[in-house]
Amino acid sequence: MYCCGVEVLLQRDALARFGHALSDSTRTQILLSLRTAPSYPSDLADRIGVSRQILSNHLACLRGCGLVVAVPEGRRSRYELADPRIARALDDLTGLVLAVDPACCPASENEECC
Repeated sequence: MYCCGVEVLLQRDALARFGHALSDSTRTQILLSLRTAPSYPSDLADRIGVSRQILSNHLACLRGCGLVVAVPEGRRSRYELADPRIARALDDLTGLVLAVDPACCPASENEECC
């Protein structure tokens, strides 16, 4: 049972971690790829088009955020979403249609929002 305010802090922390993960396009691609099926790092790197080192760094971030888990399989590890609800949340987010003001919220990651 949660004490007053504790549940809100946990929800806020989870949303902040999810937002941090989605703030980078490579991490977003990883999550979207794992949404459909678990995968090995080498396969993810090839599919996304990044080096294995870059992918490893992003997987470490996603593990630290609690969004993915590594499942040991012999000498390899398979990655999957930590909770099936993450896939449903990603489905909901990708289904959104947003009315964006390009002057205020540019599409490029290198441009600043106002």
